[in-house]
Amino acid sequence: MAGRDRVTHLLRQLTVQACRCPAHSSMHSLHIYQSGTGHVSGRNTDYAFEMACSNVRYGKGVTREIGMDLQNLGARNVCLMTDRNLSKLPPVTAVLDSLARHGVKYECYDSVRVEPTDYSFKAAIDFVKKRNFDAYVAVGGGSVIDTCKAANLYACHPEADFLDFVNAPVGKGKPINRSLKPLIAVPTTAGTGSETTGVAIFDFEDLKAKTGIASRSLRPTLAMVDPLHTLHMPARVAANSGFDVLCHALESYTALPYNMRSPCPTNPITRPAYQGSNPISDVWARHALCIVAKYLKRAVHNPDDVEARSSMHLASVFAGIGFGNAGVHLCHGMSYPISGNIKTHKAKGYRVDHPLVSAT
Repeated sequence: MAGRDRVTHLLRQLTVQACRCPAHSSMHSLHIYQSGTGHVSGRNTDYAFEMACSNVRYGKGVTREIGMDLQNLGARNVCLMTDRNLSKLPPVTAVLDSLARHGVKYECYDSVRVEPTDYSFKAAIDFVKKRNFDAYVAVGGGSVIDTCKAANLYACHPEADFLDFVNAPVGKGKPINRSLKPLIAVPTTAGTGSETTGVAIFDFEDLKAKTGIASRSLRPTLAMVDPLHTLHMPARVAANSGFDVLCHALESYTALPYNMRSPCPTNPITRPAYQGSNPISDVWARHALCIVAKYLKRAVHNPDDVEARSSMHLASVFAGIGFGNAGVHLCHGMSYPISGNIKTHKAKGYRVDHPLVSAT
């Protein structure tokens, strides 16, 4: 379509300027290729894309099955990760009830920071490194799920320096070639899509910049999407989360196409998680946009509208699958310096004791 062609042309021009968003851009792993030719059969740009996402289970009350899932995985020592506010709410209670009913041994880490930092990531990593967990459960929004991904990663790589896997140019952006422990994500917001993606985002405090870790290896084993958990979101959180879905879907749909991204990887392991728009990610992004258009206002104005809240929960999953493979671009890139430099503002609807901008 004509509009998309114009957007693609603009993004190609921006790419020429070598803009490298360290968290969401497909340029984050450019340094990996610098030692090689970056060509396959003489190509400068990529010629293939790879679709990856978590297994997804959706249904009202499906959380009751999580104890059985952990039994089926043979888990003997589980890390349950959440934040202090959620630890007192029904989503965590539902998980704990299922674990107790099926005799699953666990330890709870409830000190996740909303909008995590490198320091809060490291605190969670230190917690899990001292224990021999063989499975993880993350109950919460993107902050909890991302923190759990990072904890799982570094527990399985105890010799690694923290910056080894952090995206360049902040970190070294090393590829992950070791299997991680099973992780079940139970999302309680309808926005980040972290339950389906291989990305963990955080604020690097010393640099006042937002960055992350991006690898397909980080994907949760199972996204347990229980729409009943979204009924506890305040209206402002539902609105901000909904705009996150909107941005994810729009940006992944208008991202630079995968076959225009350069350089061409010399090895499949170095093909970035965010590869550019492609025919499959487009399907998920467009469907998410249709759901947002129909249900976002209803989900914000009426927290008891189960249909609207459930639909936005699914839209978050759809958009997550889309941008988790295509990537996002300018809107997200521009939000990082804002969120990284915030000093006093606290977004309404979020129960936090630190400055916070709800960044998409």
